[in-house]
Amino acid sequence: MIEHLDYLSEQKITYLHLMPLLKMPHPYNDGGYAVEDFKQVDPEIGTNEELEKLTKELRKRGISLCLDVVMNHTADTHEWAMRAKRGEQEYMDRYQCYETREIPDQFEKTMPQVFPETAPGNFTWCEEMHRHVLTTFYPYQWDLNYHNPKVFNEMIGNILYLANMGVEVFRIDAVPYIWKELGTNCRNLPQVHSIVRMLRMILEMVCPGVILKGEVVMEPKELPVYFGTEQEPECHMLYGVSSMVNLWAALATRDTRMLKHQMDVIHSLPKNCYFVNYLRCHDDIGWGLDEEQEKKLEIDPIQHKEYLYHFFEGGTYPYSFARGELYNYDPVTKDARSCGTTASLCGIEKGGFEGDLEQVKQGIQRVLMMHAACMSMEGFVMLSSGDEIGQVNDYNYKKNPDTAADSRYLHRSPFQWENAEKRKKPGTVQYAIWNGLKQMEEFRREENCFGETAGISTWDTGNSSVFAIRRTAGREELICLANFSEYGQNAWLNCLEGEYEDLFTGEKLEMNSVWMNPYQYRWCVKK
Repeated sequence: MIEHLDYLSEQKITYLHLMPLLKMPHPYNDGGYAVEDFKQVDPEIGTNEELEKLTKELRKRGISLCLDVVMNHTADTHEWAMRAKRGEQEYMDRYQCYETREIPDQFEKTMPQVFPETAPGNFTWCEEMHRHVLTTFYPYQWDLNYHNPKVFNEMIGNILYLANMGVEVFRIDAVPYIWKELGTNCRNLPQVHSIVRMLRMILEMVCPGVILKGEVVMEPKELPVYFGTEQEPECHMLYGVSSMVNLWAALATRDTRMLKHQMDVIHSLPKNCYFVNYLRCHDDIGWGLDEEQEKKLEIDPIQHKEYLYHFFEGGTYPYSFARGELYNYDPVTKDARSCGTTASLCGIEKGGFEGDLEQVKQGIQRVLMMHAACMSMEGFVMLSSGDEIGQVNDYNYKKNPDTAADSRYLHRSPFQWENAEKRKKPGTVQYAIWNGLKQMEEFRREENCFGETAGISTWDTGNSSVFAIRRTAGREELICLANFSEYGQNAWLNCLEGEYEDLFTGEKLEMNSVWMNPYQYRWCVKK
């Protein structure tokens, strides 16, 4: 990593989130989210000394390192779990263990399953202890018992230890799950907020420069509680999951009405609600759309979801440009999620495989349009590694028995450094995407309307295929447009008078009627 820091600096990156790198069991570790030692780098990845060296080098370049802190569970090979298996009561009490099925069966009545197909049920029998252990995610991930204050104290110690090594941002994994209570769904309980609030208070006293980022996959209207209040704050920022999901849904349907609605909800949230916006991350795309809004728009939620995950699966699906795979398909509920890189989901892989340069060209345009729409939103922009060079799906994960059952490894592939070199060669996919993103990022740095105090709202275009966001800073105004259709579209932005200039093309435009080419994006400024 240290050898490649010039590559990150070239992109003017200020934030680097490395996937889980703490000591983990092999081969079953859920991508590193089954932690065996919270204070030790996994030997297959490096050493603690190397991590500290990396954080120092990053700091010199103005880059903050983000690491995951898995608060909900440990690996079943963690020292606590091993001592619990040996019958040490103190360590058994750090998990939720039961001799009979009586209490587990009560939990199961109200507690949903996270992975009903691959990891059914919420409890796992441990033969060594002769106990049923609470395991919300996978059998080898034992849920921690925060009813026991020793657990909270120890986990705080782990976080402070990593902060001392130079970690500046902590992504709290699976925040809503960390408190369990009989008779509830064991998600989003009030005690969760007490724990996050205490964590925030301690960090502000000991290392006030540290940032907390929460992974909370919920509807936007339910997110403010995870930020707390200005007087009693919790997380500094959360993932903009709904924005990501609605961007992809708009691309598949050529309909931006759901996207506009979700952004309107986000814009209505209190000002202390700050989001990380992105197109792809290490996880799947879970199709958690606003079902009530879908019904208002006369969209059948079940059929819509089935259409979306089949569309992005691609393959034999008619008229789909995408290439991806399903994740966690449930034949009973017809629920499924989608996996794939941005480039593959946007058609670059399909066009390249078929040797069709026009398809590839249109795929590049889709990639850039999606990034432009994402960058226009309120919040902090994050790129998934490889998106900046159009990295496509890697199907080699199927050859490895340890990863073959998890389609998320389709987009968790090794970075292709040889392809990164092509960013310097005109005419390549890498060159087109790299320079397209670079241009957007330069405009974002230069324009006052992208500043943190800018006023932001969606705007009606009179065309459901064209998405619009209006940004203002004093008397300056910027209109961000994105055409989610493969056909040319006209946008009508009534009430916006005067002449605007498209930053990308230099065109002078009247906003009452704006022509948009297929998948075109415009940032039109009026000063």
